[in-house]
Amino acid sequence: MLEAMTSYLTEGFARIFSAQENEVPEIGVQPFECMPYTQEKKA
Repeated sequence: MLEAMTSYLTEGFARIFSAQENEVPEIGVQPFECMPYTQEKKA
């Protein structure tokens, strides 16, 4: 019983903290669609 419970918990932690690259969508480079922000100079 203790061994099954330990296995269950460790498998859960492994699923949470493992790096799975297939879940990250590949969006590529986003196009630039606006003018860059510039602060107005105070007179």
